[in-house]
Amino acid sequence: MSTPETRRRQQVEELSAAAIRAVSGSPDAHFRGGRLHRGTRPVPMPAPHLRSEDEDVQSFRGAADGMALHLSRSDRELHKRLRPEGGVERLLFELLEQFRVESLIPNGFPGVTANVRRRHERWSLSAHHNGLTETARGVLIYTVAQVARARITGEPVVEETEDLIEATRAAIAPMLGAHLAGLRRNRADQAAFAEHARALAEAVAGLLEPEKSEDSDDEEDTAAYALLLDFDDETGSEEGGTAGLGEHKGPVAAGSYRVFTAAYDREDRAGPLVRPELLRELRERLDARVAKQGVNVARLARELTAVLAEPERSGWDGAQEEGQIDGRALARLIATPADHRVFRVERTEPVADVLVTFLIDCSGSMKAHRETVAVLVDLFARALDLAGASCEILGFTTGAWHGGRARRDWMRAGRPKHPGRLNERRHLVFKDAATPWRRARRDVAALLKADLFREGIDGEALAWAAERARECDVRRRLVFVLSDGSPMDGATALANEERYLDRHLVQVADGLERSETEVYGIGVGLDLSAYYRRSVALDAAEGTGFRAFREILDLMARR
Repeated sequence: MSTPETRRRQQVEELSAAAIRAVSGSPDAHFRGGRLHRGTRPVPMPAPHLRSEDEDVQSFRGAADGMALHLSRSDRELHKRLRPEGGVERLLFELLEQFRVESLIPNGFPGVTANVRRRHERWSLSAHHNGLTETARGVLIYTVAQVARARITGEPVVEETEDLIEATRAAIAPMLGAHLAGLRRNRADQAAFAEHARALAEAVAGLLEPEKSEDSDDEEDTAAYALLLDFDDETGSEEGGTAGLGEHKGPVAAGSYRVFTAAYDREDRAGPLVRPELLRELRERLDARVAKQGVNVARLARELTAVLAEPERSGWDGAQEEGQIDGRALARLIATPADHRVFRVERTEPVADVLVTFLIDCSGSMKAHRETVAVLVDLFARALDLAGASCEILGFTTGAWHGGRARRDWMRAGRPKHPGRLNERRHLVFKDAATPWRRARRDVAALLKADLFREGIDGEALAWAAERARECDVRRRLVFVLSDGSPMDGATALANEERYLDRHLVQVADGLERSETEVYGIGVGLDLSAYYRRSVALDAAEGTGFRAFREILDLMARR
């Protein structure tokens, strides 16, 4: 993202945080990495339309105003006590509670009303265009959300999708009508409202059960609205800050790295996680940024060859006037004694027998730099192909905010102490070593999809990238880690000793630097020398001018 856009986003976050502090009475509320925090703790916002990666100012302000209303008008403890455990029931319950507080905006705040309305519209259309309404299950959930908000707030449904939901609205009206009326009638009473909200959520979940058993496209259907069911739960609790987990047995030394459960860990190709139409749009957007950058790829390839390639024998050149005697030319010497071209010399060519891996931190704070990073690795991948070197582009994030299912398993296990890593690890492959850039170019554009960016478990990701590199039969292996800070996973940080993930990253990096795998840190606006012995800090405010490429080339040369 360019400098003006980044600064504008920061200004919007600062103004929004000020509005939240004023409305909610929370003096320590602020945004960090695009997420609302109170002091050092992230504030859970389970309603999906409050998770805004939108760069539209009014839409972001709408999300912020919704957060302020949630903080000031919803009793958190009462809400936690009354809400369903999970699944579609909880999704609808969370949405309905947020619609309730949005209906309580005083008449003297027309700007807040307009902001939250716009945020709802932007979220609704985004869900629609991203495929939520392409299945019967998705249409039902979408329709219930639209109709419920209209009844609770008294505002019309989103105009663009009104015809789409009309048939479903008519079908569910007899079943849900009484509950919808109860929601409108009790919107000032959270407990009474929750009774109707829970009953409505359970009724809708009952309608979805038959769909699950006979839907042959279940996996695709689930993927379309999986993010809706990713609840932004609260990390930590009043019961203590340290804990432990399921596969964990007995006391464990504090210095060892532990994983509570790997049951939910995933490794995915990034391209299939994005709708084909959106992926095409993202590729066009990335191509425009690359063209604007004006980097000469052929020149970059020549410089990579000079840095990475080593001479290798590729045969012999005959008919030379000096070198080694070529036995095949001796007859010519007898026939024409004046012809001295009876020698041969060994021919060598520069060969880049190298694998360069770019490991990208896909944590929430890196969303602001995703375009800059995408341009950088895309150009390097193209140039490395031309230079004859192999290249991988990998990413790491988590499958959920604040621990997800791993943390829930830990809580069910009685919160044992020192659980170790407490989240769903997710590793992403944007380009593998065997795929040339031309075939992987669309998948690389998935780096621009903002909702892939969550939390970061750097040490495990670095070990994974290095293991992949070792599987490639090449002479030299280089791993470049692009990050803007230290490892951060809220659930793991709160349940373990201080700097638990930081220490693990240092241990992994130190071990790899003693091996044949070369590890380099590329700090995006931040110095990573605390983690990597060989590192460079790129000025994020400068975009990706050739200076950034030059600094990385210099790192490669200082092996």
